[in-house]
Amino acid sequence: MPPKLPRRRALLLALIAALLGVLLVTVPRLGPVPPIPLPSVDPGATILLAVGDIGSCDGGEDEKVASLASRLPGTIAILGDIAYPDGSPTDFASCFDPAWGPMRDRIRPAPGNHEYQTTDASSYFSYFGAAAGTPGDGWYSYDLGAWHVVVLNSNCEFVGCDEGSAQYAWLRADLEAHPAACTLAYWHHPRVSSGRHGDDPRTDALWRVLASAGADLVLVGHDHSYERIGPIEGMRSFVVGTGGRNLYEFPRPAGARTELRVNDSYGLLMLTLRDGGFSWRFVPAAGSTLLDAGSDDCHWRRPEPL
Repeated sequence: MPPKLPRRRALLLALIAALLGVLLVTVPRLGPVPPIPLPSVDPGATILLAVGDIGSCDGGEDEKVASLASRLPGTIAILGDIAYPDGSPTDFASCFDPAWGPMRDRIRPAPGNHEYQTTDASSYFSYFGAAAGTPGDGWYSYDLGAWHVVVLNSNCEFVGCDEGSAQYAWLRADLEAHPAACTLAYWHHPRVSSGRHGDDPRTDALWRVLASAGADLVLVGHDHSYERIGPIEGMRSFVVGTGGRNLYEFPRPAGARTELRVNDSYGLLMLTLRDGGFSWRFVPAAGSTLLDAGSDDCHWRRPEPL
């Protein structure tokens, strides 16, 4: 039989064991961030999900964003840089299609600069087919509920964006033919941003046409961050480059019209489009925590014909 411990020592060991038990119960355990519940969506609501800078074979964040999109209703606006690194057939097949391919019939894309690292963005147009507009152009429009939606190609060195370009003429004609009370547009390179790439003037002529027509919303990617920018010439804009490729630091102060900017969360922007207005909510992917929500009205400005 082993020798008995002295009474004082036995009491001390019992006290230590009890304290350890309390600590194990009360100290929080570190682990994955629990998922944030999905927002509720009214049946019949008109939903547009927007995100860019997505498909990469280097990590799993894009798969988390795809999983999020698959559990939400609505049309998906992809804001360019869809299949890294080069928008090649292999990049689409290996780095985008496994997660996003099952939702292809919901996607209305805009091309990014990485798609043009394959000649004429040919793999992009081949992958999306008619949903990407006329091959070689990359601009088109569609109606979503009471809203008119315009998709533009901001790779201006390849397709032209200035006055006198085919895209400029098409945009003027499209807006004249669709005098909706609420209009949104999206493309890849941000006209206004305080992210790494910053303001990009290449789409200035297209921006002016939209502003003159009374458009309400502009959605872009390219900067791998989230930024909500207050109305400029009547148009509120969002940078949503949070699709999973990676996230960028902010190298410059926030812009004068920046209302919120965050560079630590992946996820997508969910827009609920109603007759006469809209609401927005950033929905974070698993492991991210950003919450941003609000609403606004269309400004109903329809000036003279362009």
